[in-house]
Amino acid sequence: MTNLILLNKPFNVLSQFTDNKSTDRNSTNNKSTEKRDADTESRSTLADFISEKGFYPAGRLDYDSEGLLLLTSDGKLQHQIAHPKKKMPKTYWVQVEGDITADALSKLSKGVELKDGLTKPAKAKKINEPSNLWSRNPPIRERANIPTSWIALTITEGRNRQVRRMTAAVGFPTLRLIRYSIGPWTIDGLKNGDHKSLLVNVPDENTSKPRQVRKTPSKRSHTAKNTRNNSSGKPKRPRKFNT
Repeated sequence: MTNLILLNKPFNVLSQFTDNKSTDRNSTNNKSTEKRDADTESRSTLADFISEKGFYPAGRLDYDSEGLLLLTSDGKLQHQIAHPKKKMPKTYWVQVEGDITADALSKLSKGVELKDGLTKPAKAKKINEPSNLWSRNPPIRERANIPTSWIALTITEGRNRQVRRMTAAVGFPTLRLIRYSIGPWTIDGLKNGDHKSLLVNVPDENTSKPRQVRKTPSKRSHTAKNTRNNSSGKPKRPRKFNT
């Protein structure tokens, strides 16, 4: 048994606890002072939302994407979630430019030829705008007289910028990208920027996928008591959270 944090990551937040590039930019000497100051402005990180110590992302979510990000202190669980061979499905809500067609959805489902090869079969369907969707800051840039539409896209790969490249390849550029679920975990009940903790079972490598056992209420600044990072990957007996 181990702890898992589910975060509904906002737009323009790094999927890490520090902004390494801000330090690198600060040492640049061949830019004007004004340009350098603009470039070195610190970007928001996970440290602005997660106070629990010893937890690290299981996989990544792009800076300009929103939605579900999982964090764990258990090496085995991190491997189960993030390793490509595990093929844990991920579902995205995608707002695209244009009224997406049945032909485009069929192409997304069958596989799209990208520069790094053909994507694996996926599940793609047109949906209404998700209910209780939060406002993005800043909002997307919409062009006059050009409609937008929403799709739900489920993939089992994790290539760089894959969803955006897939929709662009079929003629419908991505305007907004929200990860709704990873395996059995979703952002249901999580406001943007909020997180919650779950107690999950970590199976052996050759058995079933991780199973949710118990959850704690959604909080913005929940302090976990099981803060020790298990770098060895061996599951530790977690202490109980205050409820």
